[in-house]
Amino acid sequence: MVDNGIIEESSGPWASPIVLVKKKNGSTRFCVDYRKLNEITIKDSYPLQRIDDTLDALNGSQWFSTLDLKSGYWEVEIQPEEKEKTAFTTGQGLWQFKVMPFGLCNAPATFERLMETVLRGLTSEACLVYLDGIIIVGRTLQEHLNNIRKVFQRLQKANLKLSPKKCRFFRKEVSYLGHVISADGVKTDPEKTKAVVDWPRPETVHDLRSFLGLCTYYRRFVRNFSAIARPLHKLTEARSNFNWTEECEKSFNNLKRALITSPVLTYPRTDKEFILDTDASNEGIGAVLSQKIGNEECVIAYFSKSLGKPERNYCVTRKELLAIVKSIEHFHHYLYGRKFLLRTDHASFRWLLNFREPEGQIARWIQRLQEYDFEIQHRKGTSHGNADA
Repeated sequence: MVDNGIIEESSGPWASPIVLVKKKNGSTRFCVDYRKLNEITIKDSYPLQRIDDTLDALNGSQWFSTLDLKSGYWEVEIQPEEKEKTAFTTGQGLWQFKVMPFGLCNAPATFERLMETVLRGLTSEACLVYLDGIIIVGRTLQEHLNNIRKVFQRLQKANLKLSPKKCRFFRKEVSYLGHVISADGVKTDPEKTKAVVDWPRPETVHDLRSFLGLCTYYRRFVRNFSAIARPLHKLTEARSNFNWTEECEKSFNNLKRALITSPVLTYPRTDKEFILDTDASNEGIGAVLSQKIGNEECVIAYFSKSLGKPERNYCVTRKELLAIVKSIEHFHHYLYGRKFLLRTDHASFRWLLNFREPEGQIARWIQRLQEYDFEIQHRKGTSHGNADA
């Protein structure tokens, strides 16, 4: 690391401990525990892209190439006066980084700012970037070639180097951000969901929370995710002993099965009307966002949420309205500023929006809904199964 210009000796007052993390191949990764430093660091508020938004922007692309930077964060030099803060002890003196190390709380925001600056004017048109992962797109092979050339020129100008072994070129289907991308849409990456499928039965609340956290990354692919996972979430909230029941086992296996059989989600199209189906049950609310392409309604994303104890006591009307409000808020970035079709199986909803003197929570919800432009369509429960909570 010294010979490669990554670290140098330090004589400052700062020091953080090192940790060795075992990798999948059996080797170890050198890391520094910067928790104490992060606690006193002023946080960088530069926003990371929403992964869902990044994937949605791939609509219309036919060709894909993915790039991976060779050294990632190490491509970013640290200001001389800040280097001493990255110092760490090894038992053989004190060392500090000359480039940005992993583990600093502001590293992701700093790196995202760098990449978006380097590729400014090309993102959304020729490529998309999320931290050190770049995907280059194209509607035709010639357009794709031109886009690759443009991106390479920018990276070369910024002196950013690629890892050839991790790059993929001229693909009709490619893995990106834990998903498989193609012209047809987005689906879960079997290599990533394999960790869920192979997950052993949790024996502690900590194990269970880790499993649920991994599953939640793909919840947009799973219809009624909250309903399926409800017994497991309840177990994480239990104050008594960890009691793994048959219901928990069923929920655990159903979540695994749902991820294996998850559908290909269609890219949203700006020239098509969005359709939002919502529903509510005693235990949760659910929604499906779709668009009609040709003669088929194609799913863009699922949404679901378990109800808290106070919400479970709501009357049917209030639960249905809660489902509508929460679903519209969840899909705000798709629905705001454009007319969409809202389908619900509760006939009194039209009456509710025209209620003369609403009060309290109902009044706030109705006011929130008035910000959106939608057409209401009553749909009988028997034909409303795609959004069942």
